[in-house]
Parts: sequence; C-alpha cells; structure tokens
Amino acid sequence: MTQLPMPRATISSIISPEGSLEVLSQHEVNRLKSTSKSGLHDLLRRCALAVLNCGSPTDDSLAIMEAYKDFDIEVLQQDRGIRLKLTNAPAEAFVDGRMIRGIREHLSSVLRDIVYVYNEIQHHKRFDLTTGEGTTNAVFHILRKAGTLKPGRDPSLVVCWGGHSISREEYEYTKDVGYHLGLRDLDICTGCGPGAMKGPMKGANVAHAKQRRKDGRYLGISEPGIIAAEAPNPIVNELVVMPDIEKRLEAFVRLGHGIIVFPGGVGTAEEILYLLGILLHPSNHDIPFPLVFTGPANSAEYFQKIDEFLVYTLGEDIRRYYTIITGNPVAVARKMREEIDEIADFRRKHQDAFYYNWRLTIARDFQAPFEPTHEAMRGLALHRQQPTHELAANLRRAFSGIVAGNVKEPGIRAIEAHGPFELTAEPELMQRLDELLTSFVAQGRMKLDGQAYTPCYVLR
Repeated sequence: MTQLPMPRATISSIISPEGSLEVLSQHEVNRLKSTSKSGLHDLLRRCALAVLNCGSPTDDSLAIMEAYKDFDIEVLQQDRGIRLKLTNAPAEAFVDGRMIRGIREHLSSVLRDIVYVYNEIQHHKRFDLTTGEGTTNAVFHILRKAGTLKPGRDPSLVVCWGGHSISREEYEYTKDVGYHLGLRDLDICTGCGPGAMKGPMKGANVAHAKQRRKDGRYLGISEPGIIAAEAPNPIVNELVVMPDIEKRLEAFVRLGHGIIVFPGGVGTAEEILYLLGILLHPSNHDIPFPLVFTGPANSAEYFQKIDEFLVYTLGEDIRRYYTIITGNPVAVARKMREEIDEIADFRRKHQDAFYYNWRLTIARDFQAPFEPTHEAMRGLALHRQQPTHELAANLRRAFSGIVAGNVKEPGIRAIEAHGPFELTAEPELMQRLDELLTSFVAQGRMKLDGQAYTPCYVLR
C-alpha cells in the first residue's frame, strides 16, 4: 500500500459554498442538512478530502484517508443558506487562511452533484435507472443541473482520455495537442485528474489566452471513486460528478464531439472498449464520431499493442473507427477540427442538438453499473463466441475491476481482504490480455507514485 508522509499542516474553517448552492429554499436546506447525516456523509467526506488534497503525489485513496483520519466535513444550516464546516482540512487548500477559490468551486460541485443525484435521481420515480432510456435521461438531467449543457454554442468539445501515470515526454505531448486544439477554438473535456487529463487543459488554456478566447471550457467529469483517488486539477472550470463509472462514460460520449486517446493503462483501455463497443452497435453504423489515438513518436509501440489487441478481440473492421497519429500534434488538432465541423453539418442536417448526442444508441450492457466483486470478476464471459459489442462490454468490465483494485478504496480493501481478482478467459485471448496488461506494468502505467506495482488480479 502506498505510504504518505506524516500528515501535513491542517486548518479548520467554515466556508460558504460557491455557485448554485449559495441560494436554497428552506426545504432544500433542511433536506441537505438531513442528507449530510445519512449514509452519504462518508462519501462526501472522502470526495471532499481528495478535492482539498489537490496536488498530492499519490493515487491511493485509502492512504489519503489514513493520513487525514481526523478530517471531517459538516453541513450547517443557516437562515440565509448553508455553510460547510471543515475540521482538520489540508492547509494547502488555503492561502492566508482563505480557501483557494477554484478548490471551493470544486468542493461545491461535488456537494451539489452528490446531493442532487441522491435526492432527485436515485430516489425519484421519474427516473427508471433499470432502462436505457431512463439512464440516458438521468445523465442528461445531472449534466443540465451542473450547467454543462450549452445550447448556444457550436460543437467544440474534445474529450481527452489517457493515463494519470505517464512519462514527462508524454505529458508534454498532451500539452502540445491541447495547445493546437485551443488555437483552433476547441474546448477540452477530461476525467479531470493528473497526467493526460491535465496536460491538454494546460495547453488549451495558453492557446485560448493567445486567441483572446475568454469563454474557454475545461470540463471535468468524474465519479466518487475516482474523485477520491484523483482530485480535479486546478484548471477545471466546470466539474460534474456522476454517480458511477458507467454514467460517467455515457456523459463523455453524449457531450463530446470527438475523442482523443493518449497513452494510458487499464483505465484508458476500459474507455476505449466502452466507446468502440458502442460504435459497433448496428444502430450507430452511420453516426460520425471522430476518434484519434495519439502520443509522442516513441509511443508507436504502445498503440501497436492496443491496435493488435483490438483487432484480435473485435475483428479487423474495428480499425475503421479510429485513426492512429504519433508525434504530430498539429495533425491531430487539424483532423479533430475538420471532423468536428463535419459533426456540426451532420447534426444540422438531422436537426440534432449540438450539446447532447441523443441519437447515439447505448446498449444496456454499457449502462448497467458493474460492481467489481471477486465473484463478479470471476464470472465475466471473456471469450469470442459472442457478439463483438458484448465481448467489448465484458472486457470493459474486466478493466474497470482492475482500476478499482488499483486506486479505489472499496477495491483496495477487497483485495486486501480476499486477495487479487481472478479473471478466466479462453487460452489465446488470455495470452493476449496477459501481454497487454504486462506491458502496462512494465511501462509504469498502473500507479502514480512510481513504486513497484503488485497486480490486483491473476489470470487463470
């Protein structure tokens, strides 16, 4: 387990939330106060600590919680709204006793989304989360509540996926790509953590400043388990917390107008399989969706291994859904700009919304939450005697479980209690999977802290 240094200086303070939580009705205040004392308190505490601990060099959420055992957050009711009482919060979140504004915004966003999802989505009759339509509608409402749907803007949102544990050269490359995207008036949406999620935003931020673009968007979409491990990077100016990984991924593909994938590990492989599994659905055959895999020139072998694994598992035709470009940030940005312009034409022609992709069909296998227990991981159908989009869904779940075992507190505790997850597959597929995962370990893509990686899984 990752060991943090001794807990640093802490500050106790009472703050006012930022944004939509500043003005609430008395009924909303009472409900929020009640919610803070329910089972959501621990969730809120873990997510709040990660946000306040922004900049930590570890991605081990359990280690962070153990380092700050005395931290707590309490929602206080007042006649004019609510305030947040923070006890023994990391001092790095404050300057001269005042919380950094960006951190306060992120903390407020986390609180907003956790409370909204619990009160208005998960326990509301109008959202049937056991159906595809109900789930897509719920994702839409969470995004709308957060103010991320922008009806008056032309398509411009580029989703960037990639690893949090990447080399300095790869990180600088992600900044270069973001820079050239920003010069072309494109905005950035990521998982909001470090590495390949931070670089594109930094690059685009500089480019937007050069272009005098004052309304640049740096949208981060996360979920509680990831937030608790990877605090939002400071550049994020819009933060949305989805209730689970499946809704988070759906939010990416419903909001984004194109996706760029940088080098990464199992989390990146999970995202790739999620998107390709959706694009393989027959109903999505003619829907344009630009997808580019890119990295510095020396990452060509990394993408070659990804490409070989995808072709073996999903068939030769899978290559028509993505383009691989290495060592050329300008080419990546130009292609994305051109294809997003085509997306705008397509949606005008079909009278589709620019801000939410309703037309895309997402099968239930890609929406139903997957809890990576030891039993569930052992039961995954990892064989090629099934439709390709179903195999993609099961491979996605396998990678999701490994991510949980690597960085999420419940997954880490499950591994400590019961040993590594067990995955079973047909022999050749297992060999290919083993080679891919082994390459991630060898390249240091499994953990952020650079220590030797102990696999949270075994292949049978």
